[in-house]
Amino acid sequence: MKFISPFLKGDKGGFKILQYFLNPPRPSFTKEGDEFKTMLKTTLFRIIKSGWQSFTRNYWLSTATVAVMILALFIMAGLMLFNVMTQAIVANLESRVDVSVYFNKDTDETKVLAVRQELVGLPEVKSVDYVSQDEALKNFQERHKDNQVLLQSLQELEQNPLEASLNIKANNPSQYEAISDYLSEERFAGIIDKINYKQNQDIINRLTRLTNNIQMGGFIVSLFLALLAVLVSFNTVRLTMFTWRDEISVMRFVGASNWFIRGPFMVEGVLYGIVSAVTTIILIFPVLYLVSAKITN
Repeated sequence: MKFISPFLKGDKGGFKILQYFLNPPRPSFTKEGDEFKTMLKTTLFRIIKSGWQSFTRNYWLSTATVAVMILALFIMAGLMLFNVMTQAIVANLESRVDVSVYFNKDTDETKVLAVRQELVGLPEVKSVDYVSQDEALKNFQERHKDNQVLLQSLQELEQNPLEASLNIKANNPSQYEAISDYLSEERFAGIIDKINYKQNQDIINRLTRLTNNIQMGGFIVSLFLALLAVLVSFNTVRLTMFTWRDEISVMRFVGASNWFIRGPFMVEGVLYGIVSAVTTIILIFPVLYLVSAKITN
C-alpha cells in the first residue's frame, strides 16, 4: 500500500513510472530502417565506384577487352545480317520454283480440276494454279510476241498444240519430291502426260541444301562468337581479380562480405558489355542503312 500510495496521491514521477509499466512504449524501427537504407545506398555506391575505377584505371586492358568484344559482336551482327539477306534471296528463288503437271489434250477439264482439288488438300502444297489450253496459248503468244516467225508457224498448225497444266508451289522445296510421287500414282497415268519435277530436281535440291547450310552455319558461328565474347570478359575480370589479390586478402581479413568483394568485378564486367554493345550498335547502323537500300533495290 505504501508502494502504490505515491501514485494514488498524484505523484507525477510515480505516475509516469506506473504508466510505463501499464502501457509500455512500442519499439520504433524507423531510425534503424533509415540507417539500414543509408548503409545499403553507401555500399552500393562504393561497389559501383570501385568497379568504375577499375574499369577506367586499367585503361589498356579495358580498351583491348572492349575492342575484342566489339569485333566479336560486329562479326556476329554481320553474320545475322548475311543470314537475313540470304534468306530473302532464297525466299525469292523459292517463289520462282514450282512443279508443273501437263495433262493429255483429250483430258476433260473437270478431271483436271478434280486433281487440282486433291492437290490443294495436301499439307505439302501451298498453292495450285490451273492453266487451261487457251490460257497457255495466250501466255505463249504474249511471251514470244516479238518472234513473228514462231507466231506464224503456230497459226499454220490450225489447232492449239499446248496442254492444260497445273502449276504447283510447295511450302518447302524439299516437299516437291513427295508431291511428284503422289502424282505418279497409277490412277493418274491415263490423264497426266508429264511432270517436270525431274527437270527442276537439281535446282530444288541445291536450293534446299543452300537453305539448310546457311541456317546451320550462321547458328554455329554466332554461338561461337557469343561464347568468345563471354570468355574474353570473364578472363579480363579474372585478371583484374589477380591484380587485386592483396587488396582482396586485406578486405577478407577485416571482415568484408563476399558480396562486397565480388560486387566491383561484376560491375566491371557489366561495363564491358554495355560499352561494347553500344559501340557495336553505333557502328552497325550505317551498314544496315546501306545494305537495306541495296536489298530494297
